[in-house]
Amino acid sequence: MFLAAATACLCRADGPYRNRDNPDPSDPAEGTYPSPYQKPTVEEITADLVRVRGFLERAMPARIIDRKTHQPITDLASPVATAAADKGAGDAFGPLAYEVGVIHAGMLHAAEVTGDRKFADFTARQLRFIADSLPYFRAQAAQFGSATNSDRGILAPTQLDDCGSMAAAMIWARIARVGPDLMPVIGPWTDYIAHRQFRLADGSFARHRPMPVSMWADDFYMGVPALAAMGRLTGDRTWYDDAARATLGMAAHLFRPQTGLFTHGWNANATDVPDFYWARANAWATLTLCDVLDVLPADHPARPAVLKYLTTQLKAIGALQAGNGRWHQLLDRNDSYLETSASALFVYGVAHAINQGWIGPVTYGDIAQAGWLSVATQINARGEVENTCVGTTFAGDAEYYYNRPVSIYAVHGYGPVLLAGAEMIRLLRNPAIDIELKNRIYLYIPKTAP
Repeated sequence: MFLAAATACLCRADGPYRNRDNPDPSDPAEGTYPSPYQKPTVEEITADLVRVRGFLERAMPARIIDRKTHQPITDLASPVATAAADKGAGDAFGPLAYEVGVIHAGMLHAAEVTGDRKFADFTARQLRFIADSLPYFRAQAAQFGSATNSDRGILAPTQLDDCGSMAAAMIWARIARVGPDLMPVIGPWTDYIAHRQFRLADGSFARHRPMPVSMWADDFYMGVPALAAMGRLTGDRTWYDDAARATLGMAAHLFRPQTGLFTHGWNANATDVPDFYWARANAWATLTLCDVLDVLPADHPARPAVLKYLTTQLKAIGALQAGNGRWHQLLDRNDSYLETSASALFVYGVAHAINQGWIGPVTYGDIAQAGWLSVATQINARGEVENTCVGTTFAGDAEYYYNRPVSIYAVHGYGPVLLAGAEMIRLLRNPAIDIELKNRIYLYIPKTAP
């Protein structure tokens, strides 16, 4: 009875769990686990992803509202100064937020892997809303000034957060033929990323906050994937060159060979800032390295270096996995809390690297499996993702990172969970791998060629 309940809803209940795959439920050498320890099924993962999609469909209404009255605006012929896109549940799910770009990446990936068109339909509806709203916001800016609009980044981005992640999602949607043609947005946004965003001389993306000439590992994902995706969309290798240049430049500043991890930030005016291995910053790097390798031509001279950063980081990440399958807010400090968004992206990165043949399944398959099963416990019955750290700046003290709040309205958790689940389905279906339970552990074994 207990095992049946745990199988139907891997989420939500704390352990102890017994391994349902062990044919001897009274095996004294099996033990119990704080998260499910078993081979997941495609059906279970798909149900988790559908539940997350259901929450997002409710959380993101795709409409324009008056920010003063919170009422919908249906007359798009007459701009209102206080109009803005509805940010939905918890006033957190703005359709242009960079975290939503990751949601669309996850939706597109889930649609491809599961064959369920409803994932792609979600992205198509959201992108159609953006396309249909664009003339309204332009008219609003012309009449009242762009500063009146909280979504002004769509008209004139001033930072990577305004455009990078969403641009990448729009490009991949265009390649997949999902939603409307948003090249009128993609073009100006990628021009901003490539030519107007502040960078160092080596091509690294940098910021002037919180300190002048600062670099955040977050900006791997805020800028690089859009450049790489433009290479795939246009066939112009200069985009690939720029993506590689930015990746290697930022890694040279942020990667620490002694740990195999990326420190959260670097400051040109205070190079003695302590290294803090914030989990989500490392996870953005993982996702970016995967995205770049997915499109970088096989003969590109930067490819071996990009791959080396990924494989070195994943080795370090695997060793730091906590005893319940997730990862800590500060990766190397196991008294910091377990964080969901980064854990999900590490699951994605490990599973994706296995599926692409960049790392071996024998070493890493069970790491991805344990990670997913633990991440899935953070998806509640309503499809909300729990224990995700809220937005976090580059800081110089550990106390800040230790005490960042978590929230179901931290949108950062939803796209990573979709990506992780979809990639785990790919791993379970990988025709080159057998998954076996031997001596109470799971072995992901390459099939021998006939």
